[in-house]
Formats: sequence, structure tokens, C-alpha cells
Amino acid sequence: MRISTLLTLVAVLSGGVAAIAPAYAAGEQTCHFLPMADSATGLQHAQSAGVLYSENTVNTLEYLEQYHSVALNGAKNPALDSRISNAFVNSSDPKLAIDWLKSSLQKEFASVTVYDNLDALVQAHPDVVVMLDTYSRLVSKRNNQVEARFMAKFYDSNLQYIGKAEGYRGKELPSVWVHGKAAPEIAAQINQQRDLQVDALKQFDASLKALVTSSEVAQLATN
Repeated sequence: MRISTLLTLVAVLSGGVAAIAPAYAAGEQTCHFLPMADSATGLQHAQSAGVLYSENTVNTLEYLEQYHSVALNGAKNPALDSRISNAFVNSSDPKLAIDWLKSSLQKEFASVTVYDNLDALVQAHPDVVVMLDTYSRLVSKRNNQVEARFMAKFYDSNLQYIGKAEGYRGKELPSVWVHGKAAPEIAAQINQQRDLQVDALKQFDASLKALVTSSEVAQLATN
């Protein structure tokens, strides 16, 4: 396949997601409750955790699902090198981050349940409330900046703030729409999107573990 044809196909594949790039909402209401006060409650492995998705998380999941759908449709094109199409599909898995984050929480707490809304969560009376805030941006024809931001804010049963765990990675990738690049090189660049997400998730894991450990140590010190 000629490289010029290959690049045209890649542009068509990723250009379809340019119009659905997520907007990051940094307002207070997107990832924590008001009024906000420090809680005397600490985090413990024996606690139950109730999880809510922030506005950012809902928007990001929708964005990733659309991006992934475009990638899957592009993979059906026999003219597109399978290494490139597979890279787009694998690096846009909409379940990668959210499943990883839920698994991380399950390792630290006795039970983890995701609720559709605050009313349902309050009625369930979990020991800890978790506001899960995520944001992802992937490469498109108009964007070379890749980002993965994951944060969990923890509150007690009275919605008073306990602490947070977070992970972030961002990187500007070289443009894949440059003449002269071979398919393996393009695929390798696109695959960096998944690597970046995984790095940010590992950072989140370490942050969460440190938060729970320090909370338990502090509690032991006061006993």
C-alpha cells in the first residue's frame, strides 16, 4: 500500500472523532460536594464504598465509546493496515480505565458499589462516598495532545471530605499524518495512547494505596 493512501485512511479514521472531543469541567460541583469540611473519619479496608461518576466521567465515557466505535468501523476497511486499525481500537478501549479504577477501589475496600445518583447512594448508607472524576483525550487529525486524568475524592457518610487519590499523564505525540512514515511506526505512535493511560492508572493505584495506608496509620496512632 502506498503511504499516501495509508495516511489518507488514517485521517478519515481519526477525523471522525474530532467533533466529539470532551470538554474538561473544572468547577467544584463536578467532583466534590459543598459545603466542604475535613472529616475526622479515616479510610479503612473494612469499609464499604459507594461510587458516583462526575460529569467529567460521564462525558469521557461517552467520548471514548464514540471514538472506539469510529475505530472499529475503520478496522473493517480492508485497505487500512491492520496494525494501524488495531492500534486505534486497542488504545481507545472505553472500559480500560473505568474497569481498572473500580478494581483498584475493590482492592482497598470491603465492597464497592456504583450508584446512578446521590439519592440512591445516600439511601444505601455506605461507609465511604467516592466521587470518581476522569478525563481522557486521544489523538485525532486536529489533536496531537494525549491526556489521561484520574481522580477519586473520598467523603464520609455525612459527605465531609476525607482525601483524594489521583493519577495524570499527558503527552504531545508526533503527528501521524506526515508523509514518509511506515505503518509500524504509525501504529507504535498510536499505541502510546494506551501506554499513557496505563501509566496514569498505575500512578492512581499508588496514590490510592498511600492514602488508605496513611489513614490507617494515623488512626492507629490515635488509639
